[in-house]
Amino acid sequence: MDTTITNIEIIDLIRAGENSTVEFKQETIHQESLLQEMVAFANTEGGVIIFGIEDNADNIIGLTKLQVDELDKKISNITNDLIKPFLQIITKTVIIQDKLLFMVFIPKGVNKPYNTKGAIYVRQGSTKRALTDKDEILRLYQSSGNLYADEMLIENSSIEDVNLDRVHAYLSKQKKDIEIIDERLLVNLGIVKSSKLTLGGLVFFGKNPQQYKPVFVIKAVSFFGNKIGGTDYRDSIDVEGTIPELFDTGMHFLKNNLTHTQQGQNFNSTGKLEISEIALEELLQNALIHRDYLKNSPIRLLVFDNRVEIISPGKLPNSLTIENIKMGNAVVRNNLMVSYCSKIMNYRGLGSGVSRALDEQPNIELINDKEGEQFTVIIPRLEIE
Repeated sequence: MDTTITNIEIIDLIRAGENSTVEFKQETIHQESLLQEMVAFANTEGGVIIFGIEDNADNIIGLTKLQVDELDKKISNITNDLIKPFLQIITKTVIIQDKLLFMVFIPKGVNKPYNTKGAIYVRQGSTKRALTDKDEILRLYQSSGNLYADEMLIENSSIEDVNLDRVHAYLSKQKKDIEIIDERLLVNLGIVKSSKLTLGGLVFFGKNPQQYKPVFVIKAVSFFGNKIGGTDYRDSIDVEGTIPELFDTGMHFLKNNLTHTQQGQNFNSTGKLEISEIALEELLQNALIHRDYLKNSPIRLLVFDNRVEIISPGKLPNSLTIENIKMGNAVVRNNLMVSYCSKIMNYRGLGSGVSRALDEQPNIELINDKEGEQFTVIIPRLEIE
């Protein structure tokens, strides 16, 4: 939130009420409670705490100079000693309607997760909550670039789980003729670490990736009608295998369940797919490579009479927005997988996949669901009588 906010903007903020980035406090509060609020903001989208406002209301009460001094001392103590890692906080004293207000601006943290005495909090709506779920905590590390899911080790796996034929094929595509594949080479390739498969190694080179990660599949359904709640379907499969296999089978499912139309071609033509095949390839690869692998959820591939939906687990990483990715900007969430994909599949890894898909199919809709933590692509189908 911009700390140069004007008094008029502050009044508008107060009138709008509390939300995920704004909190009101009537007066000074216990240091522990303030500490938790600040950690929660830093671990989410940042925000501001305004003191001197009636809780859950827009009534301006104001503070005394003594109360402001007390708050300032608490903030100094918190930022210097109690939030780990260090977080830069900005405070501001303003006079609104002849009342003294104290504002605490907490930035969106760049070194998440922030904690107090080992406890981690996040903002949810207009309240805070403690994080206890391991996967949620790992996603905070991931969002700050302190952890990459595809480099994490797969417990109980071993070198025996590596499909060496797939590794040979990978090396051959790079024109590397290596007869003997040993553990040191697998470590150098990022496939193995400490005698266990990495997640990236598993989903690209594992003999049976779903043995260890059963939900890392594509659930593909072609429905009659346009409602996901429908009980009748034309086709339904759970696609298993490595990422290249998931891609190939997923594309086969789409082409089988979409229509080929003439689209201005001569009578002897086999017809064109009603949705650009290039766009579908780009979007499916994007879902497979850039999904959040810390979420134990499948990718969903849904074909309706009027649209196709590709739903991948995880919201856009860090500060990336839909406008950013339309322009070809990227924040890589899975570096190892991008490296493998760029050498095995028809993937350039430059962050331009979505923009290329839009060039081919301009009517694509992109939805970044931050609350539900999923990214959805909706592609309208041709209306066919």
